[in-house]
Amino acid sequence: MPRLSEVITALETLWPAERAESWDAVGTVVGDPEQEVTRVLFAVDPVQEIVDEAVKLGVDLLVTHHPLYLRGTTTVAASHFKGRVVHTLIKNDIALHVAHTNADSADPGVSDALAGALDLRVVGPLVPDPTDPEGRRGLGRVCELDQPLTVRALAARAAERLPATAQGIRVAGDPEAVVRTVAVSGGSGDSLFDEVRAAGADAFLTADLRHHPVSEAVAHSPLALLDAAHWATEWPWCELAASQLDEISDRRGWNLRVHVSKTVTDPWTAHAASTTTDSTGAPN
Repeated sequence: MPRLSEVITALETLWPAERAESWDAVGTVVGDPEQEVTRVLFAVDPVQEIVDEAVKLGVDLLVTHHPLYLRGTTTVAASHFKGRVVHTLIKNDIALHVAHTNADSADPGVSDALAGALDLRVVGPLVPDPTDPEGRRGLGRVCELDQPLTVRALAARAAERLPATAQGIRVAGDPEAVVRTVAVSGGSGDSLFDEVRAAGADAFLTADLRHHPVSEAVAHSPLALLDAAHWATEWPWCELAASQLDEISDRRGWNLRVHVSKTVTDPWTAHAASTTTDSTGAPN
């Protein structure tokens, strides 16, 4: 059985910490480097329900995409929800490791997994990493469809292929426009509109789109925007990451048992659809 330090070293070859954004908080949050690891759980969010699942499964290592502490803290008291997470992990000898923006820009990374879930063929990164001589790493991905689809049909595919959430898929732009090239970016992507237009994409699928940037974007060009739940766009990475660790485990004879959490930790829990699609005016 490998020690935690050996498993973390392997994970760092996939997602080196130095490739994370300067504002990010990645790496090992909790864990004894000498502890043995036999079972690993991948999830998007390091929240209490995921930690409770890790305890129930008897895992030794929890790997999440989102950081537990993105900003500094002065306490890990169990009276606070994040402190309670730390206490639960330590009491149950579970390590926590985070791969965030270093997994976003990896090859393959978060957006590759998103493209794969939608059966899109990746052409290259949306924002290339200038330190990668092969031009494969970077934020987001530019993709092609095997056959053109309407925006409506692409949104329906995303709703079917991505994990179900209360939000579903929102669309801005002409639902009947034809899409051949799609840009995707797991997580919040409304800072990438210029790069998406420069790539010549017909549509952009991402998450956390806000009113004003979207309003300006659709006025600027015929680019269609598809807005999915943040958690749903990043969950496919958990399956990709688990398969990568499985391959390492098999190659090194570790015999790890690797799990992917299917617990929905998207914070939105319900959706009430509008009773009419009439857009002629607001209610009096």
